[in-house]
Amino acid sequence: MGADTIELISGAARLTIARRGAELRQWSVEGEDWLWTPDAAIWADVAPLLFPVVGWTREAQARVGGKTYPLGLHGFARFQDFEVEARRADFVRLVLRDKAETRAQYPYSFEFAVEYRLSGQGLEMALLVRNSGAAPMPYACGFHPGFVFDPAQAGQAVVFDAPERAFVPKIAPGGLFSDEERAISLEGRSLPLTPDLFAQEALCFLNAQSKGLTFQRAGGRVLRVELEDFPHIALWSQNGAPYLCIEAWTGHGDPVGFSGELSAKPSMRLLASGAQARHVMRLGIENQPIL
Repeated sequence: MGADTIELISGAARLTIARRGAELRQWSVEGEDWLWTPDAAIWADVAPLLFPVVGWTREAQARVGGKTYPLGLHGFARFQDFEVEARRADFVRLVLRDKAETRAQYPYSFEFAVEYRLSGQGLEMALLVRNSGAAPMPYACGFHPGFVFDPAQAGQAVVFDAPERAFVPKIAPGGLFSDEERAISLEGRSLPLTPDLFAQEALCFLNAQSKGLTFQRAGGRVLRVELEDFPHIALWSQNGAPYLCIEAWTGHGDPVGFSGELSAKPSMRLLASGAQARHVMRLGIENQPIL
């Protein structure tokens, strides 16, 4: 591995992380790859970290204290180099702290860290957000991993732990959330991954009842996802693309017409001075499919 990447090893599991964005680039278990291989012609990312906003901001701007700041899709963390603060064979903690470049987009003092902990069949990922400034700090964060997925295979599904509403928000131009909803074809707790499922953008389950789900893909083994302090779940792909993003969010995109302060944006968290929050996504490989 070069200086720009980090490799973790635990038994037959391998994990590769880029320092740019602290982004996962490869995760294999017993020689089987679970993260998709990026293709700039389709989607150039693999698993970007989202901070200090999730989703689109109206006109790619945020308002703080009556001033306007350029803050675009999913924030800026994915474009920044993280520092390695702690490392073992199966664990790494990477940290991003505010600097002039970030304060020009988001005028707060912060520490944004991610911890990756690898095990033989699983991966725990934790986002830690600390307000190192004097004023309360609004933020949102999230995970956005893309998993190997063959959309041509029948019988694949996402199975939620709890019943979810069979309606999701319509996404308006500019990635904004409208008040309108559209129906999706949930079958009990199971969402079949049909070829046209993502023809109208991401499926966003806001304030989901489930704290976990299972992705049953072609090939038998399944991916188990468990969430801690992530109220929203999103599923996204491009029609015909060989990946499925299973996203965990604390916040979401701006509503249509929203022009208020960043702290007033729906679903933003407000962190007191000196306070820290922790949000966790756990992944595990299970050998038996869900029936």
